[in-house]
Amino acid sequence: MSKILVVDDAAFMRMRCTKMLSDSGFEVAEAADGNEALAKYRELKPDGVLLDITMPELDGLATLKELIKMDPGARVAMVTAMGQQSMVIEALKTGARDFIVKPFDADRVLAAVKKIME
Repeated sequence: MSKILVVDDAAFMRMRCTKMLSDSGFEVAEAADGNEALAKYRELKPDGVLLDITMPELDGLATLKELIKMDPGARVAMVTAMGQQSMVIEALKTGARDFIVKPFDADRVLAAVKKIME
């Protein structure tokens, strides 16, 4: 069973993603910010990460850069709101493998997770 780390400062979004992924057979861990995400990544060694771009303290791009430094093979899909195209492009250049635009549906989340796991 693949383990996915869901990182978002909004508890509702974490719960929504966790439910979608759990219902599809994934083991899911959650982090509320970038610092917690880095600690959980080290501890849990997840197979993939869904990472929100906009978070307080350590944002998604900074977190992505640290994840890639820690693990160059990290499999990350960014989660973004509409209108953050330049940040998405930077994230893809940094090493993210896909992105999901909010609001999203279960099919898109599962497609992104499958893509980063390939």
